[in-house]
Amino acid sequence: MSLTRRDFLKACGAGAAMLTVGANVAPHALGGAAKSVPVYPKAGNGMLVDTTRCVGCRTCQAACKVANNLPEERYVAGLSATTLTFVDMKNVSDDIKKPVIRPVKTQCMHCEDPSCVAVCPVGAFEKTASGAVTYDADKCIGCRYCMMACPFGVPKYNWDSANPKINKCSQGCMTDGKSNTPACVQSCPNRAIYYGSRDQLLGIARERIAQAPDKYVHHIYGENEVGGTDVMYLSATPFERLGFRMDLPREAKPNYTWEVQSKIPAVFASMLALLSGIAWWTHRKRDEAMTPAPVRVTHK
Repeated sequence: MSLTRRDFLKACGAGAAMLTVGANVAPHALGGAAKSVPVYPKAGNGMLVDTTRCVGCRTCQAACKVANNLPEERYVAGLSATTLTFVDMKNVSDDIKKPVIRPVKTQCMHCEDPSCVAVCPVGAFEKTASGAVTYDADKCIGCRYCMMACPFGVPKYNWDSANPKINKCSQGCMTDGKSNTPACVQSCPNRAIYYGSRDQLLGIARERIAQAPDKYVHHIYGENEVGGTDVMYLSATPFERLGFRMDLPREAKPNYTWEVQSKIPAVFASMLALLSGIAWWTHRKRDEAMTPAPVRVTHK
């Protein structure tokens, strides 16, 4: 059966229409009836770290290790698979001879829309209703996609293990049956860390800035970065000097990824129609070239 040009164009049009419908339906089917992106539980709780009150005692760091059954280490350089909370000593002075040290507590930021949850192919990460982004080592396959996706560089790989996995703060210390408050918060002697609902913490942070506008930077780090985080910071020193990333977008990274993925079927349909058209045109020209010229018969 020969395929005419009109039949071919009709087939391409029908295929493109079906793929375009799929492009519009798939995001809603995957993300819910009223959403085009995955929906995570919005935070119930979080932490507010007031760096102006931190004295660098690292009691929170030690308490985290005890609560999570992690080994004690003589020297800790930063977050690792065995150090889930680390107090970094930042020199914020421009004068090398006169250093000014500001301690900064670091840990998982427990994003509102976490990239680690979005990229994990086996569901080892979960954004819980409590606000914590938990991690299940039994599900982890060690692919390290979460390490590449995290805008804060939090998940760390355990290179020393025979069965290497990643690790990060999962607030497992909240489920020990003894307390609903993270160990790092309980242990802080200077009350530099506050635990509560995210809305409550934002209220505290805004009130402190309003009451002491000359003391604090007029920015709550984590309020809007990458869609918001459940660990937020106040500071008297510009955040960039403390090592915080200031180039992060306000939109959550998984939203960008989902937006791109939702357009793939439509792009594929367009490419299919284009390549099919090129193939049809090429074969048409080839068939015309291979068709023998009609033999003219003359009668004598």
